[in-house]
Amino acid sequence: MTTAPTVPATTVHSWQPPTGILPRGTLLVLPGRGEHGGTYERFGRRLAADGYVVHALDTVPEHTAREVLTKVAAAAGERPAAPIVLIGSDTGALQALHAAADTEAPLAPAGLILAGTAPTTDGPAPATGATGSTGTTGGHQITDWEAELAARTACPTHREKITDDREFVRGRLFGPVPAHLLPDTRPDLPALVLHGEADPISPLERARGLAERLPQAILGVLHEGVHDVLNDATHRTTAATIVLWLERLRADREMSPLLTLETGAHPAHS
Repeated sequence: MTTAPTVPATTVHSWQPPTGILPRGTLLVLPGRGEHGGTYERFGRRLAADGYVVHALDTVPEHTAREVLTKVAAAAGERPAAPIVLIGSDTGALQALHAAADTEAPLAPAGLILAGTAPTTDGPAPATGATGSTGTTGGHQITDWEAELAARTACPTHREKITDDREFVRGRLFGPVPAHLLPDTRPDLPALVLHGEADPISPLERARGLAERLPQAILGVLHEGVHDVLNDATHRTTAATIVLWLERLRADREMSPLLTLETGAHPAHS
């Protein structure tokens, strides 16, 4: 019998469906470099409004897959509503992949949502200071907070939120990805890979490669989107896409379409 390791408690930020709405599933959010669970308040509220229980954890990139799984199981509770889906952003996406590949996990997810997956090769140079954001990405030097904001999100509301957030760690986005997250892993689960077309941290082609390697993945490209796709200017479209994917997962593990949009038989007239 395998005993789960004892790890320090992690703060969990939770959002529940409206009163009278039965939960349609349980979503566990793993934040990326510099972020914490509270960074996903807007995202959590929106998905909860559609009937999903959302728990965003204060995990950090240094946590191992087993540590992540232990924290996820504790956050989900004894009887989480199915399906259980891991949602990871940046290094959180890599943690979700590794956690889902653990065959002795205390909690087995039914699917994965991987947003702005951090690069596992040729990543940006490490940050040079605790509060600055000096590093390199795409051949360009990142030297200040404004540049980091531009790499993260084009949404003015989210920019203001993380700028005023004392728990947000500036500069970590340009630091190295921990070595234990670098090996390739390919869990055989339905996966939605979401990536910004203009992501300066992790090029779109890496996300395409990831989606091609995973056995049951589809790729969603956010046009003109940058790195933090769950909190970018297109966050409403992203959230709606996630809900549609979740509803397909609930109805059929083979992810058969629930609705198909077709063009009209006759051309539109102006």
